[in-house]
Amino acid sequence: MNTNKPWHSLTKEETFSEMGSSPVGLTNNEAEDRLVKIGPNEIQAVKRTSAWKILLEQFKNILILILLIATIISLFLGHGVESIAIGVIVLFAVVLGFVQEYRAERAIEALREMAAPTASVFRDGVEINIPSRDLVPGDVILLHTGDRIPADSRLLDAVNLQVVEAALTGESVPVEKHIQPLVGDDLPVGDRKNMVYAGTAATYGRGKAIVVATGMQTEFGKIAKLLQTIETGKTPLQINLDKVGTVLARAAIVVVALIVALGLVRGQPFIEMLIFGIALAVAVVPEALPAVVTISLAIGVQKMVKRNALIRKLPAVETLGSTSVICSDKTGTLTKDEMTVQQLFAGGQLFHVTGSGYDPIGEYKLSDETVVKPTKALIQMLTAAVLASDTQLVSSGEGSAKTWHIKGDPTEGALIVAASKAGLEKDQLDLTFPRLQEIPFSSETKRMTTLHQTPDGIIAYAKGAPEMILSSCDSILTPDGIKPLDEKTRQDVLSAALGMAEKALRVLAMANKQNATLENAQTGMTFL
Repeated sequence: MNTNKPWHSLTKEETFSEMGSSPVGLTNNEAEDRLVKIGPNEIQAVKRTSAWKILLEQFKNILILILLIATIISLFLGHGVESIAIGVIVLFAVVLGFVQEYRAERAIEALREMAAPTASVFRDGVEINIPSRDLVPGDVILLHTGDRIPADSRLLDAVNLQVVEAALTGESVPVEKHIQPLVGDDLPVGDRKNMVYAGTAATYGRGKAIVVATGMQTEFGKIAKLLQTIETGKTPLQINLDKVGTVLARAAIVVVALIVALGLVRGQPFIEMLIFGIALAVAVVPEALPAVVTISLAIGVQKMVKRNALIRKLPAVETLGSTSVICSDKTGTLTKDEMTVQQLFAGGQLFHVTGSGYDPIGEYKLSDETVVKPTKALIQMLTAAVLASDTQLVSSGEGSAKTWHIKGDPTEGALIVAASKAGLEKDQLDLTFPRLQEIPFSSETKRMTTLHQTPDGIIAYAKGAPEMILSSCDSILTPDGIKPLDEKTRQDVLSAALGMAEKALRVLAMANKQNATLENAQTGMTFL
């Protein structure tokens, strides 16, 4: 079975034929046979580093080796106190480095093994949930909003399916998927709109796909394989410490040779002069330097841990601290894949929103930087944005370690965070105004409309592209209440949207309608 074919250019029928599968998936027996032949669907980690290896790595330092030699010589010369002192310093530096790197290795392994994901798959024609690691090429899987894609797959069905591929391509905007074959065998990954890839996530819609690659054969696996072949070089600090150790070692040899030579010229006994020269050579070595360096790096590691960054090797902290320039291309590959609302235009006023990411902490300001409380018009707009969204804002951890993330579409997540900054919580709004029906987003309508039960009757809320929302409206919410939407006002709204777009902002509009039904929900709306 060849898993390297240009699957995006094949039809569904050709894909089934190549994979030896069918629309109802594989049988359990066939899947088990393929699992034995191909292996589990997981990224193969490099061989686990043993505790002994981590410990021995601490001795790959010229200064440590010199100090060990100095300890032995001091003990041999009868200087017990000095040898014990040097030995304690060496032991402290070695143990501290070992403990830090061992804990980092185990923490990384724990993260890798945490919560094995599952996948919805057809086996013997029946939909079941299995661990993602048990997927094999030829399996037919089902995808829903919020699902993480378990393996590289060719889409068979896609209903308004959108997938965030930021982890693979760097693009934070969800990609709309379809099932039509594409022309060109060498299309870039980001242009293969009929494919979904392991490590990405479905943020909207649903779909059905056939697995074409698993484990190390996936696009993610290929990246992991490249990373595993990278050779780790020494950091500037390690290089300089090695230079210092080398210089000290040579200096020690020179000192011993000079002392012995001068002593012999003066007629001193050879052994006596040798011992004296070695004692001076030991004095040259800065016993505390390795310990000071290790402690300094360990402090840096602890500070990084508090910022949720695991450092596997102590010297890596020094390399990170020496970084002065970070280069990134225009796709924003180094972004956090978190969208944030920057500006809101509601009730004839432009509001600026502070804060970044998904942390729901921020303020609303006017153009003159005056902090203001959200107006009624702003509250209505944010209510519409939240109710016409499916994404959830969730937190993990406690206290200073508390972090926020979303389950769903990044754009909807940004709207929900903006609403939370204004005191509007999605869970509470969903309970207060339960959703009755919805008209899902599509690439044709470029909007999503939901109908909710409220004390004032059924209200429809919509969000989408400004031009599409405006075309559904015949009135607009102003500081003086709801007014008819004339042509001049319509152009003013479009100009405001264009101004935001020119600042590289993604622009959405909201609207609502009182006493709505599913049939008339998207006509005669009020622009918010």
